[in-house]
Amino acid sequence: MMTFLITIITYIVYRLAKFLYSQRQLPFFHPLLLAPAMLIGIISIVHISASEYIGDAKWLSHMLAPATVAFAVPIYKHRQLVLKYISTILASITAGSLIAIFSSYVLAEAINLKYDFVTSILPRSITTPIAIEVSKETGGLPTLTTVFVIMTGVVGGIVGPMVIKWLSIKNPIAKGLALGMGAHGAGTNKAMEYGEQEATFSSIGMIFAAVITFASGILLIPLLMHLGQLFSL
Repeated sequence: MMTFLITIITYIVYRLAKFLYSQRQLPFFHPLLLAPAMLIGIISIVHISASEYIGDAKWLSHMLAPATVAFAVPIYKHRQLVLKYISTILASITAGSLIAIFSSYVLAEAINLKYDFVTSILPRSITTPIAIEVSKETGGLPTLTTVFVIMTGVVGGIVGPMVIKWLSIKNPIAKGLALGMGAHGAGTNKAMEYGEQEATFSSIGMIFAAVITFASGILLIPLLMHLGQLFSL
C-alpha cells in the first residue's frame, strides 16, 4: 500500500512541477529541481526516511532503464539519416565525451575534491543508469554521481537552448547532438520541443556518449586519478 501511495505522490508532484515550469520557465522551476525539492519537503513533514522513500519508489526507478531503451524508436525511424552522418556523429560525440571527462577532472582537482568525489563527478555527462555503473567501476559513489548527472542535465537543458540561440545554430542534427551530449535525458526532452529530427539526434548523442564514456571511462578515469596522485606527491 505504501509503495503505491509513494508512487502516486511522486507522479503527482512531478506533473505539478512540469505544469509550473510550463507556466513560468524560470531555472528554479525546472522539474528536475522543483520536484525533488517538493518531495523532500513532503517526506520530511510525514517523517519518512530517505531509504524508506527509495525502497517504496523502486518501481519508478526500475522504469528508468526501459525509458532509456525507448529512445531507440526515433533512431530506427531516421536510420537512413543516421547512417549518412555516422562519421560526423562518432567524431563529435567522442570529442564531447572526452572533453566532458577531462574538464570535470580539471575542475574537481582545482577545488581539491576528495578521491571518491572526483570519481563520482567524472561520468556526469551521460545518462543516469550508465553513469552509475561507471561510478561503481571506478570507485565513485553512485548516489553522488546521480546528483551530478541531474545537475548537469538541468543546467544543460537550460543553458543549451540559450547557446543554440546565441550561436544561431539552425541545423537540426547539430542542435540534437549538442543537447544530447551536453544534457542527456533533460537535453533530449528539450530537443523534442524543437522537432522530431532534433529529438532523434539528441537521443543518438545521449546513447553514443554513454557507450563511449563507459568504454573509455573505465580505463581513462583510473588513469587520470593515478596521474593526479603522482603529481600531488
